Amino acid sequence: MAVKIGINGFGRIGRLVLRAGEGRPEIEIVAINDLVDA
Repeated sequence: MAVKIGINGFGRIGRLVLRAGEGRPEIEIVAINDLVDA
């Protein structure tokens, strides 16, 4: 069973977490929350 992870913020750390979780079947990225300039 995969651990579900939501990333709050997609700055430097958020991108690193996403890259670390890619291709690992035990980690499932389910959401990314980020604020952007409108």
